[in-house]
Amino acid sequence: MNLTARNLDQYRLVETRLQERLDSGATRCNLCPWRCKLTHGQRGFCQAHVNRHGTLYNLSYGILSAIDVNAIEEKPVRHFRPGSRVLSVGSYGCSFRCGGCHNLEISWGVTALDDLARGESTDAFVTPRELVDAALRQGVDGIAFTYSEPAVWLEYLLDVAPLARDAGLYTVYVSNSFVSDEALELVAPWIDVLCSDIKSLSDDFYREICPTARVDQVLGSIRKARELGIHVETRTNVIPGRNDSLDELYRIACWVRDNLGADSPWHITRFFPAYKLSSVPATPPETLYAAREQARRAGLRNAYVYADTGCDCAKENLPIHVYLDKDAGELHQVKKCTASCCGDEGVVLKKYESGGVS
Repeated sequence: MNLTARNLDQYRLVETRLQERLDSGATRCNLCPWRCKLTHGQRGFCQAHVNRHGTLYNLSYGILSAIDVNAIEEKPVRHFRPGSRVLSVGSYGCSFRCGGCHNLEISWGVTALDDLARGESTDAFVTPRELVDAALRQGVDGIAFTYSEPAVWLEYLLDVAPLARDAGLYTVYVSNSFVSDEALELVAPWIDVLCSDIKSLSDDFYREICPTARVDQVLGSIRKARELGIHVETRTNVIPGRNDSLDELYRIACWVRDNLGADSPWHITRFFPAYKLSSVPATPPETLYAAREQARRAGLRNAYVYADTGCDCAKENLPIHVYLDKDAGELHQVKKCTASCCGDEGVVLKKYESGGVS
């Protein structure tokens, strides 16, 4: 079964694009450097990919958590189609667990993805064609995959992006860049812009939010995206006491200069307290401007300070049905996978099956 945007008109599991069956009987997901090894009924760390009888499926294909219309500068992206607007969309699931996450319910999406696994979700399912049509009705210039990590949603992105290009729309990929080379090579022909975090140059910082992560993995993915011809812009959210030393900020700027070019944009954003970092104060604006001075010292010509915003968050977005040509009741009907591997109940995790363990 290899469903695509051309023949999928209702919610259903879609096979994970990058998977590998192992001699051990498990199946490995190769979307990101976690490379989760899963047996029947297990989900990966991102919670959005599940093993059904040896085949991995994307649980969140076509499921929207949030949608909005923004200026491209809000992603933040400043050197690609300035003044244009994008339809920003996200789903659920992430390869990181950031202690200061502002998009917790979306990025982690545990509750929403559990509901999908039980066949009890009322989240909106939107086909790739419906999403592109919505973008055209809104009169935007592109579609941005954001709010949640796009690598987790790769199957949907790869179905939307060709339709978007055919319709004259560009695509933006807002990412933590903890993604495999194989996944980058799949999306590169279809993604116009990568806006990527460089959270720190410390392995210890990354291991706090993802035990398997190393700085070199993230930086390598950013560098590879540029080599593959994607327009790349980077962002650092400056967190007091975590990554705000002038030396580290200078070294990040030097890395951008040496690997992406002196003209490559570096966006310096303000941290605001959230989740496990609720006790950490918001970044003083003077720290952000000091970071920009370090960028100038390093020879970066396009460093931008955002003293009033942090992440590209889904906060007070309008309801999804507002953007789509559907009634809210129709859009939010209960979703049950209709694939034969799921059973009549529409459940996809072993622990929810009859006689399964809890």
